[in-house]
Amino acid sequence: MDFLSSKRFISITLAILIVLNLALLGTLWWQNVKAPTKNEKAVKALKDTKKQSFFEKELNLTDEQSKEFKALRQQHFQGTLPALVTISSLKRKLIQEAIKNEPDTLEIKALAERIGSLQAVIEYRLAWHFNGLSNVCSPEQRDTLQSVLEKVTAKPYKLKSRLFLKRIRLTPIKDKNVAEQDTTMGKDPGKQSEATPQ
Repeated sequence: MDFLSSKRFISITLAILIVLNLALLGTLWWQNVKAPTKNEKAVKALKDTKKQSFFEKELNLTDEQSKEFKALRQQHFQGTLPALVTISSLKRKLIQEAIKNEPDTLEIKALAERIGSLQAVIEYRLAWHFNGLSNVCSPEQRDTLQSVLEKVTAKPYKLKSRLFLKRIRLTPIKDKNVAEQDTTMGKDPGKQSEATPQ
């Protein structure tokens, strides 16, 4: 009989494999259950400080304030997500309509108005979100919060510099009434002839 096919060899090999598997499982279990060492605590503390949000660093928030900020952020995100999803869908429809050979200007106008109204809802909710954040802050933190929010939300200079770098020219609508008359007559206001009275 061949030694490798004997019952004794197979039994010994299986026993060794079972012992090795049990030892490996025991080691993994012991690593997960044992108390963390000082080094592991230091690494965890370092990770926690890196995870601090931008506001926590800028405003020097307490743990309680950080929890409230996080809850307010989640609440704001959940409240605005449906509007953002709808805006995305409407923008897709707007693009599909705009690239047609003969786009329906009334449909484009209606889609743009719906996008604008949803954007207004988002801005309204954002203002109340900022109010909720300010209610969590101390008076000193409110001043810092205001300057941080102004830096984060109002950056027209960045838009101008981007447009300048890309050499994009914005042409303002000269007269709102003329533009609206053209859209109701089925004309594209961006393709007005120069002879159009203003």
